[in-house]
Amino acid sequence: MEVEVKLRLPSAAAHERLSAILSPYHRRTHLQENLFFDGHNAELSSNLAALRLRFYDLDSRCVLSLKSKPQISDGISRIEEQEEPIDPTVGRHCVAEPWRLLQIEPSDIIKRVREEFKVAAEGLVCLGGFRNVRAVFEWNGLNLELDETHYSFGTCFEIECESSEPEIAKNLLELLLKSNGIEYKYSEVSKFAIFRAGKLPD
Repeated sequence: MEVEVKLRLPSAAAHERLSAILSPYHRRTHLQENLFFDGHNAELSSNLAALRLRFYDLDSRCVLSLKSKPQISDGISRIEEQEEPIDPTVGRHCVAEPWRLLQIEPSDIIKRVREEFKVAAEGLVCLGGFRNVRAVFEWNGLNLELDETHYSFGTCFEIECESSEPEIAKNLLELLLKSNGIEYKYSEVSKFAIFRAGKLPD
């Protein structure tokens, strides 16, 4: 179970201000490309699951993930997640020909897609996706991820923090934002849900 605090920032200006405040704690920045897949009959999405390939930093790395049973409330997201690294070249072939994903072996994720979600051979389609610029900071014992997410219909800004004590992490983050006059809202939906809706959240 992945548990994260997710706070949405209202603008590029708020994102830039927070980035400047956190700059002494910056560790790395990743350029991510996220691409999603589903069965021809929506076998995954109809069961609140998402199959994703994420490419990092111009294909230096690729991770296959399966997320399911998402819950988000009061800025805290809980979701079941499985991840497996795969060769980026193989990943690109799978984007071009999604049926290739089901041929990856050994893979516990693909086994679940076929057996638990009943996606048949050659039964995957690529839904498209979005790009994300993720700056990673180590601040007050927390690993913070500041995201600038580019959809075809607009850009969202968000700060995330994975934590086994999400309420404590959320309180620290809210104090940081409030003390620096940075507006925010609790995130109410995932990036994938925004992508599927085709519009930015209100």
